[in-house]
Amino acid sequence: MKSQFNFFGRGLPLRIAITFSCQLAFVLFGYDQGVFSGIVGNTDFLDTFGNPDSGLEGIIVSIYNLGCFSGCILAFFVCEKLGRRKSMWLAMAFIIVGATLQTTSFSVTQLMIARFVTGIGTGIETSTVPAYQSELCEADKRGRLVSSEPLFVGVGIELAYWFDYGMSFQSGSIAWRLPIACQMIFAVIVVVLVFGLPESPRYLYAHGRSEEALQVLCDVYDREPDDIRIQKEQGEILEALQLEQEHGEYKWSQLFKRDDVQTGRRVLLAYGAMFMQQVSGINLVVYYVTTVLQVNVGLDRNLALILGGAINAMFLIGSFLPAFFLDQMGRRRPMMWGSFGCAVSMMMIAILLSFADRGGALAHATSSASVAFFFLYMLIFGATGNCIAWAYVPEILPLHVRAKGTAVGISANWLWNFFVVMITPTIINNLQWKAYLIFMATNFVFVPLVYFCYPETTRMSLEEIDWLFLEPHVVKVSLDPTRIRHARNGPSEVKDGEQPGGSPEGQTGSADDEKKGTRLVERVA
Repeated sequence: MKSQFNFFGRGLPLRIAITFSCQLAFVLFGYDQGVFSGIVGNTDFLDTFGNPDSGLEGIIVSIYNLGCFSGCILAFFVCEKLGRRKSMWLAMAFIIVGATLQTTSFSVTQLMIARFVTGIGTGIETSTVPAYQSELCEADKRGRLVSSEPLFVGVGIELAYWFDYGMSFQSGSIAWRLPIACQMIFAVIVVVLVFGLPESPRYLYAHGRSEEALQVLCDVYDREPDDIRIQKEQGEILEALQLEQEHGEYKWSQLFKRDDVQTGRRVLLAYGAMFMQQVSGINLVVYYVTTVLQVNVGLDRNLALILGGAINAMFLIGSFLPAFFLDQMGRRRPMMWGSFGCAVSMMMIAILLSFADRGGALAHATSSASVAFFFLYMLIFGATGNCIAWAYVPEILPLHVRAKGTAVGISANWLWNFFVVMITPTIINNLQWKAYLIFMATNFVFVPLVYFCYPETTRMSLEEIDWLFLEPHVVKVSLDPTRIRHARNGPSEVKDGEQPGGSPEGQTGSADDEKKGTRLVERVA
């Protein structure tokens, strides 16, 4: 068996290193997102770039998200060939180059190109890291570990925000150039850490490198090759690969193709999960909370900066809940309750700000009260929509399209992020309180969408989710604890006299039955 070199040994230290590296990559993601929120109002920054109007400001800020979208598309074409580790290196290279160009910018053109380049790296990073973490952790811990990554997005946003606030007391260009330059520190650390990490075993199996894959499984779980757990997981992966690869390599033309494991449907579910996250209105707050508090609420800039940092802290605090309890909470219920709570918060913000035109003490009181619902919105979003979509996208996708499908799903994050961030300066200046009604309506619509379309995937292995999608009524079956238990123990459990794939030696089972979508309960050993 081929030896795998890594810096971190075997077992728990290696698993901690994998998780820490993924979390640090998402700290960088959050820092990249948050760093501009505190500098777009800086006097030297505005003077350097010709005091852009609200429309140009929206483009300067949002073009980063367009770069992220492009990075997801690039990831679709190259990341399955490169593997998870090399894709992470490629992402960090783009981020370092982009951050260097941003730091040295003296024109709007250079700044926009630089932000676009940085965005390409972030798009590749966010298309790769969740899948990598998902493929290197146990099913009953996958939700907590993957959802911890968006928690660290909140850490990055807070670091960027308060660093910006501290630098706002400095004069000259260092007040905004230094915060931008610090992106490179995180990127370099991630590059170094990834040198010591193994490749995903599922990627290795999919590309015929079985000995390396088996060694990675043994290293990650600190067990021997003949251990029942290693044999079971190996069998699940190989069985799922055989089922998934019946139709060859996944191509754009197959996006809506109805195959045995419902690949097209699952890609659309992944895309929809990220679409719902972005059209909830989160980036109105993350990118422009300072501007919103000044323009819509009527606060002075210093107080708006302080309250903006506190509001963004709610995003981080809320994210602790799924980071520790997502595998107990499930996926569907938090998505529905989260959308409902965000809708109510946006509705109350709109109602309270609508009194501002009347003037007087009532207008002041209601505008001030609206700040409380910004806090509530961010707390609810952090506890639900922030983390769940990032966990749901890689786990809902079959292995043969996980890299490409994740890229498609995450592309929704960036495409709609770009759209919302671009229009926000215009709508908060022109529509005022009515702007929040848009996001109230979208959040209310998402509740029935999740209820009818999204299956529960909690505590199921990635391979068991494949078997779940052989069922004709996926959402209904996913809610039945008995059927889920059968799915978990059924097709992949290793019995005496069986090979790891789950069939007795010398027997292959009925291929026709599999193609017809054999019921999970009928496949229990």
